[in-house]
Amino acid sequence: MIVVEDLLVEAGDFRLEVERLEVGEGEYLVVLGPSGVGKTLLLHAIAGLVMPRRGRILIGGRDATYLPPEARGVALVPQDYALFPHMTVAENIAYGLRLRGIPRGEALERARAIAERLGIAHLLGRKPGTLSGGERQRVALARALVVEPRVLLLDEPLSSLDPRARIEGRRLLAQLHERLRFTAVHVTHSLPEALALADRVAYLESGRLACTCSPRGFLESPYAEPYLEELSLLRGGSMER
Repeated sequence: MIVVEDLLVEAGDFRLEVERLEVGEGEYLVVLGPSGVGKTLLLHAIAGLVMPRRGRILIGGRDATYLPPEARGVALVPQDYALFPHMTVAENIAYGLRLRGIPRGEALERARAIAERLGIAHLLGRKPGTLSGGERQRVALARALVVEPRVLLLDEPLSSLDPRARIEGRRLLAQLHERLRFTAVHVTHSLPEALALADRVAYLESGRLACTCSPRGFLESPYAEPYLEELSLLRGGSMER
């Protein structure tokens, strides 16, 4: 579904270089790594929000390197969810459909349908400022999924949630992926999050793709060493970090 080849993206003095990264159709890839290694920059390059200095990005077999975001068949859930405070939940969810020229009535009906699937239909008339973190996360996911993207891009979607809501958020993402089988690229710095969701893990280090492997393979790699504290929590039965 996604192929990244010989990619170079620059942001100020920072350089992100990815020789090759592939994401299969229906796969849930988690991009793991500490802060400042280029995880979000990679996501933005796939989304079309930044242009590479070199390389190619193929989505569904089509060269999308220089296509605008709306022509890529992807949907991005940003870290802060980026909900419009002056719009209701229904209007926020329907926003992407309206941009695509869908009539208001049809867009709102489709917004209601996806809201029911995510258990937030009772929130449709409210404004984002009245919602909890977990509710805002579901609204952001609904807004992304309602346009039926080929690829869902998630930038630290659980980082602002409290521990209990984070566990619920992981469960929700796993259930949605099982049900809808979208292709996902999910950025995080949390090992438990990666282990709970990933079919494969891509690890970034200092602006380069250091490895791509199964979750078990990552645990057995030297790149897991910075996560020893989280590993000890996992061995103790905790998944709250």
